[in-house]
Parts: sequence; C-alpha cells; structure tokens
Amino acid sequence: MNNTITSKNYKKLSLLVSAHGISFCCFDTLNRVVTHCISETFSKYSPLEEELWKVFVNNPILTNEYDEIVVLHSNNFNTFVPAAIFDPNYPGSYLQYNTKVFDTDFFAVDDLDSYELHNVYVPMMNVNNFLIDQFGAFEYKNANSVLVSKLLDASKNIDDKLIFVHFQENHFEIVVVRNQKLLLYNSFEYKTPEDFLYFLLFTMEQLFLNPETAKVALLGKVEENDANYSIAYTYIRHLALFNTQPLQQKWNRNKEESLQHFILFNS
Repeated sequence: MNNTITSKNYKKLSLLVSAHGISFCCFDTLNRVVTHCISETFSKYSPLEEELWKVFVNNPILTNEYDEIVVLHSNNFNTFVPAAIFDPNYPGSYLQYNTKVFDTDFFAVDDLDSYELHNVYVPMMNVNNFLIDQFGAFEYKNANSVLVSKLLDASKNIDDKLIFVHFQENHFEIVVVRNQKLLLYNSFEYKTPEDFLYFLLFTMEQLFLNPETAKVALLGKVEENDANYSIAYTYIRHLALFNTQPLQQKWNRNKEESLQHFILFNS
C-alpha cells in the first residue's frame, strides 16, 4: 500500500474477526463517513477459511484499494500486563494462568504505551494467513486492546471506579478503570442474562463495589431494555448505556451502531 499524498484514496478498512463471525467497516477518512458496515455469522460446521472465503465472494468491496487495513482478532486468549513487570522474551508465561497455551502457539503483543500496559494474546494465525493472501500487508491487533484503551481514555480525571461491560455474541468483557488506571479486565462466556448478572455481581463483590452506588455502563451488542439491560437494572442503581455521542458525531452514525461497533469505529 503506497501512501504518498498523490496516491492516497482516503479509504480505510477495519475487520473484526472471531471464530463465530466477522464484522467490517469501510471508512472514508477524508469525509469522516462510514460507507459500509456489515456483519456476517460463520457456520460452525464449515472450516473458518471456507467461511471467510464466502464473505469475500459475497462482499466484493473487500477487494477495493485501501490506504490502511486493520484486522482485529476477537477472542479471549489475552491478558493485560503492566509494563513494569513485562518481559518480552516470555510473553506466553503471562497467559498460562488464565488460558491453556501450547508450545506451538504464536504470541503477539499490543503496546498501550500511553498507559504503560501490554496486551499479550494468541492471534488466529489461520485468519492472518488467509487475509495475507487477500490483502498482502495489513496491521493486526487484539480487539480488546482497542476496547481497553478507549475506556481508559473515557475515565480521564474521574476518580470514581467505573465499570464497563462490553457484550459480544456469546461472551462479554468486564473492564474496571479509575482515572486512566486499569483495575480489572476479564472475559466471560455466557448463555443467559442470569449468567451475565451472576458474573457481574460477583466481580463487583470482589472489588468491594456497591450495586447501590457504583456506576456501570454497557456497550457492544446491547440495547436499553433488552434482557441483559433489564436484569442488570433490577439490581444496579446507576446503570446506563455508554455515552457514544462523540463517536456518533465523528462517523455520522446512530447510537445503536456506535454501541455495537464501538471497537471497529475506534480502530
């Protein structure tokens, strides 16, 4: 991708890929417009590469020319490590306590330099290898690097502990921050709203956060008064959807899209 001023077309492509599906957005960076935003679910009965190929066949816009291509790996094989204790020679050692790692695993690291944090994760190399054949060079990172970085940004000069819950198809992340310090990050698989509520209240209890006073914001695949929102609202006094107004204005998209595609819109 040649990015000289004469060759730039001010088009950017961001893809968020998981084992269960893909979402991608095409950005017109000159006019600050999201021109396309599409999500597709993968069949669990087909190889991932076959499902990705179908997405490319069905969406020829993916093969357009882009100045920048970003691939976000959405999985929970990751952990955040403070820079003070991070040893780049042994990245896998930080993951062994919360996920099963193998000698053959490839470990990648995203640097959150502004916050002196490193996100160690296992990228989906079959996805990268497929996309290299399609795009050539591209940047890739873990989706949670974008999520945590932006939530830390949102906590600037706020001394209260803030709890954020980011919903995806069958799992969610809980991020607790205080004035740009990461206090907790964890990912949970769930099937029912009751599962979600149990994990949320348990996490709050461990951090001595009172459901009567603590502030909880929801984002991702969630809407006001859906089942997850409603059950949490029964037990948590200060519950709200995350304020996406700046994101809505930046890309001229509505509240629902800005919540659901928070990570892609911030990529």
